[in-house]
Amino acid sequence: MAFGIAGKVESFKRAYYEIKRGSLMEGFPEYLMRESQAAEIRLFDAGLVPGLLQTHAYAQELANGAVQRDEITPEQAAERVEFLIERQAALVQTPPPLIFAVLDESCIRRPIGDQSVMDEQLARLIEFSQLSNTSLQIAPYSMGALRPFDRLVNLLTMHDRSLMAYTESQSQGYLDRELTSVVPLMKRYHQLQTHAASQAESVAMIEQLRKGTP
Repeated sequence: MAFGIAGKVESFKRAYYEIKRGSLMEGFPEYLMRESQAAEIRLFDAGLVPGLLQTHAYAQELANGAVQRDEITPEQAAERVEFLIERQAALVQTPPPLIFAVLDESCIRRPIGDQSVMDEQLARLIEFSQLSNTSLQIAPYSMGALRPFDRLVNLLTMHDRSLMAYTESQSQGYLDRELTSVVPLMKRYHQLQTHAASQAESVAMIEQLRKGTP
């Protein structure tokens, strides 16, 4: 999250309506508005640290990579990073949402940027784990076929206890509100949490990486 950044949902909404067309994946903006209103947020990703947990430098490296691949313009890259900070700040509210994050081991081992960028990002994950409204687990490679997801999956529980799921293909995001498809994803997420490393084990794994040990 945007630790130390004072933000409100209203400022996020302004940024949302002002953001230029094309800098966010199709389907993602609708999810973001729901995310800012959620009581509970469950995150899973493989390969990349989820946006809500990214540092500015890590996010900037990802945006720069998209520019080099000719996917977005430099202006859109700057806008994407600024909007991410607004997104994180929108969740700094009272009471804050509960945020559960399970990261595939590849998220912490895949180098993004130089060593200083990764060290700052790993430190951010540890800081995130210490908050009273968060939970952080690493799904180790040893889970093998027990890992139920191969791509990003975000699950929202709203204040009225309704459920939503957000998933992505390579080019498009999709927000699903149908219980017949969302409830099975929630069940798989619970299975993921059961088989993933505990928070204490996960933090120890991250600390070992920061020390340069496998």
